[in-house]
Parts: sequence; C-alpha cells; structure tokens
Amino acid sequence: MGKKQLNDSGEKLGFGNLLLWNSRMISTSVYVLLAGFLMAYCTDTLGVTPAYISIIMVASKLVDSVTDACAGFIVDRTQTKWGKARPYEVFILLMWVCTWLMFSCPTGLSEIMKCVWIFVMYTMVNAVSYTFLNASNTVYLVRAFKGNQIVKLTSYSSVITMLASVLFNVGFPILMAKYADSATGWSLLVGTFAIAMGGIGILRMLFVKEKYNVDADTEKKEEPLKVSDIISLIKGNPFILILALMGLIFNFVTNMGTTVYYYTWIVGNVGLMSIASLVQMIGIPLAFAFPPLLKKTSVVKLMFAGFLLSAAGYLLNFFADANIVLLAIAAVMTGTGTVPGSMLLALAVLECAEYNEWKGRPRMEGTMSSVISLAKKVGAAVGSAGLGVMLTMVGYNGTLEVQSDGTLLGIRLLFSLVPMALYVVVALSLRGYFRLDKQMKQIREENEERRADKS
Repeated sequence: MGKKQLNDSGEKLGFGNLLLWNSRMISTSVYVLLAGFLMAYCTDTLGVTPAYISIIMVASKLVDSVTDACAGFIVDRTQTKWGKARPYEVFILLMWVCTWLMFSCPTGLSEIMKCVWIFVMYTMVNAVSYTFLNASNTVYLVRAFKGNQIVKLTSYSSVITMLASVLFNVGFPILMAKYADSATGWSLLVGTFAIAMGGIGILRMLFVKEKYNVDADTEKKEEPLKVSDIISLIKGNPFILILALMGLIFNFVTNMGTTVYYYTWIVGNVGLMSIASLVQMIGIPLAFAFPPLLKKTSVVKLMFAGFLLSAAGYLLNFFADANIVLLAIAAVMTGTGTVPGSMLLALAVLECAEYNEWKGRPRMEGTMSSVISLAKKVGAAVGSAGLGVMLTMVGYNGTLEVQSDGTLLGIRLLFSLVPMALYVVVALSLRGYFRLDKQMKQIREENEERRADKS
C-alpha cells in the first residue's frame, strides 16, 4: 500500500499535533529574536567595531548563497524511510550548539580573531543549519498534513509562535539586564536557552511523521544539480520573486536590532522593552480568524492589509519618542500587521507549488523555500549590517554614557520612518501577486482532477 493521497479524508488536526509541529517553529523563532541581540553583544560586550560585524554578516551571505542554492534541491531529491524532509530536522541541534558558541566568544582574543569566531559560528547557524531547516519546512508540512489541516495548522501556529515570541521579548530583556553584564553572563544566559530550545525543537522530528504523497508522478527523476534549474524556476514562476522580496524586506526590518538601542538611548530604560512586547499579545487572537477569513479572502490580501497596518505603526513610533503608551500602541500595530506575512507564508509557497504543477513542472517546494530563505537571510544580514554601518557613521560608541544628537536621530529614524517606507514597498509589491490569486481556484481544481486521473 502506497502513501495516502492528498485528497484522502483525514483525521482532525488535534491540539497535540499542533503543539508538536510548532515545537521546532518555537525553537527557531526564539533563535531569530535572540540573533537580534548579536550586534549589541559584539559592540558592547566584546568591544568590536560595529562596521566589522556588518562585514561579517555580509560575508556570511556569500556562503549562504551557495548553501541555499543547493539545499532546496537536496531536500526535493531526498527519500528515506523517515521521509523526504523529516531527517533534516536534526539541524535544530547543530543550530543551538553554534548559537551558544556564537555568544561565548573568548574575550582574550584580538578584535580580528573575535570577528573570525563570530563569522564561523554565524555561518554555521545561518548558512548551514537554518538553511536546511527552512528548505525542508514546507516540504515536510505538505507531507505530514493535508487540505484544511494545513490551513488551520498554519493559522493557529501563529498563536503559539507569537506567544513564545512575546514571552521571549518580555523575559529576555529582564534577564539580559540582570545577567548579561559580562561575557560570562551572556554565555550562561544563551547556553540556558540553547539547552531548552534544542530539546523543544527536536520534538517535531521525533513524533510527526510524513504520511501523504503529493507528488502524483509530476516530479522529474533525479537530475544533476544545476544553477539553470533555479533560473528556470524563477523565469517560469515570477510570483516566487514577490514572496522573496517580501521576505527580504520583512527580515531587513526585524533584524536591524534597533529596538534595544532605542530603548537604551531614547527611552532610557532597556527593561521597558518588555512592556511593548507584552502588549503585542493583544494581536494574537487575530490568528483564530485566519481560517474563516481565508474562506472569504486570500492569503496575499491578508498580507497586503497587514503590512499597511505595520507601516502605520512605525509612523507612530516617530512621533512617540520616549512615550511608552504611544510606543505600546505602535507595537500592537506593527506586531499584528506582520502576523499574516510571517505566519501564512507557507500557504503562499504551496500556492506557487500548485502553480508549478498546473504548468506541468515539478512542484519544487524545497527549492522555492530555499529561494525565499536566501532572500530572508540576505535581508536579515543587510538589516544588521545597515545598523552597524549607520552606527559607525554617526559615531556610536557603546562605552560612552552619552551619545551625540546625530546618533540619537539615526536610531529614531531606523526605528520609525525607515521601516515604515519599506513596509509600504512590500504592500505595493504584493499587488503583483494578485494575478495568481485570481487563478488559484481554477488551478487547484484542475490539479485535483489530474491527481484523481493518475491515482
């Protein structure tokens, strides 16, 4: 008996499956948030020049571009007794070991050797571990769940991951202020998170099986890995580029790491970051509305509206200055607005896979996930690098008790008007996806007919 087909009747999602699937998502979400403190750790604890860290992150992307180009193909071609994507979940353990080492750089090293240490660990985390985890995620999802299960899973997952993110954003600044006042403190703090998140993250691999076959004989036999295959995919499916642009800009904004600098130098109390993070929980119930909303509208339209809401929130940041009430309201707007774009992206990738299949090409979920992953990580690196270069240009020095007016203005702009403008660009670019949006009903129906004929 072969694997069950996608259109078989299946069981309910179940709360247990929801938690197990999101165990790894919680783990990687915490890493992404923790990585936002890397610049502050390097500049204020290790004493490394901000521009050097920017160079490290950009250089790491050169390695990342190679691994991302290969990872999707490797996952798409994999087939083991554990499945196509499931075995790659083991990279969650490597990711957390290297994350701990990244925040445990020996302080006795020279500045150059500190940079080498950070580069190696940063590359192992992002260019290797995180790359394979991203490349395999959607491939795993569509083979472990199906139909309405995927819609509900993707929607409700945002509640769990957002709760985890809020808890981290509330708790970590407090722990950081208390314990991360030295290199040893940073190492112990991050090491504690690494042990906990590594254990949680591996649960999905251990307990969630791949059960469904979605290939329906449409995928080609194994072929040599070629750059031209990626080019052909992009030429034949321009919608994936729109999603990649969205991922690039979204991660540029979220990884600038401006918040810790803003609350340190503009608000004057880094611990108050917890308040702004806590009020973001107000937007969490929105995720429960996604399944019924998706019966009336589409994924891309929810993303479009969300990014406009976030842009308005960042505009409010500019006028808020040190007013914690206005900052809290802006945090609700920016956090809620990004929920569709961050949590429903897998559904958009699956739409692109349906489009590939409709055009008679391989679905290539893994390869498309890698393209988006590369864009997201380039955005993250450029975002962090942009902050580092900006801080260096305006004379930021983490050892000073008072910063210049130019430095303070740069921090304010990076916390408000810059991300506002970028999110408006994202919203406008998503309008190009509307053409595919109008065709999806027809595409799904015709693909289901083909699968039924071949089964």
